[in-house]
Amino acid sequence: MLKFTELLSPENIRQGLVCTSKKRAFEIISCLVAKQLSEQNKDVENAEDIDLQDTETLCVDCLFSREKLGNSSLGNGLAMPKGRLPLGNKPIAVFLQLNAPLEYDAPDHREVDLVFALLAPTEHCSNLVQELPDLVERLKDKSLVKQLRNAQSAEEIWQIFQFADTHAEHELAELQMAEQQNVAEQKEEE
Repeated sequence: MLKFTELLSPENIRQGLVCTSKKRAFEIISCLVAKQLSEQNKDVENAEDIDLQDTETLCVDCLFSREKLGNSSLGNGLAMPKGRLPLGNKPIAVFLQLNAPLEYDAPDHREVDLVFALLAPTEHCSNLVQELPDLVERLKDKSLVKQLRNAQSAEEIWQIFQFADTHAEHELAELQMAEQQNVAEQKEEE
């Protein structure tokens, strides 16, 4: 199970952000991702320095390229833009809680005020594609969306995602136990 807190870091959460357009949101996301990629790169021996400006531009281009394939709105004022990057060693998420909703050309015609962006190195995309539907379903949970929308700080948003991960782990464990119990009962009947 893919966890929000495996993709997201507290440094990549913004609460009450003033943002007036999808383009500006993508620029903010790209700036945060570029900084994190630069930090990741410092940990790699003999790695070339990453030019932040070039990386930001690359991230914006990746997000808009994916957006051309289909709007990233998930409905209910929530969007999940995604992109594939030719660099990096792990997926990076950014979460923006906007101070006011912005026009997003969403299929449900609702403006967006919550953005969970995900950019991943190309070699990680095949694994992510398999786990993404579950992550999206958990992200769309009405209770989670309400909590994220009402959060008063970036720290509170981080705690909400931590709780959501813990809750999902418990649900998965219960499901697995129920499956094992069913299998055991079926064997007893045979």
